[in-house]
Amino acid sequence: MKKILIACFFAITFTTFAMPQETQKPTILTDNLCDLLCKEAQKKSEQMGLDISFAISDANGLPRLYRRFGEALVLSITLVPNKAYTSAITQLTTEDLADLVVEDAALQGINTADPRITVVTGGFPLFYKGKIIGAIGIGGGTEAQDREIGEYVLRACLNFI
Repeated sequence: MKKILIACFFAITFTTFAMPQETQKPTILTDNLCDLLCKEAQKKSEQMGLDISFAISDANGLPRLYRRFGEALVLSITLVPNKAYTSAITQLTTEDLADLVVEDAALQGINTADPRITVVTGGFPLFYKGKIIGAIGIGGGTEAQDREIGEYVLRACLNFI
């Protein structure tokens, strides 16, 4: 059953990439919106006294923005963009995904199939009108701090779109 679920996940993923893209589809995750979300993450992290890294990916998990503030951990250079990537392609928070990859769970082992998939708290999908438009990744604090900043940025996003 697990192998079937993983096979279905990859079949859907690869089929999506192979499908022709609509040429007149409006871009929701604009450069301006990415900049606004980054500023909100910076503002919240400064209020909390944290140096963080922040990343945004598009709906396909491709990078749109990355920023390392102050002396954020060097590890965040790779981890934070992977949090955004993971949330975009799974349409889940990385924290929620963590519950699905444990032994005997629906997606057990999926995080070993793609080295960019991470289950570290701090990845949040972005939705607009029920459709995935991208994802954000935050790192530099505790799980609770990364979650707080992520939820703050998600609320701000709703005000911008």
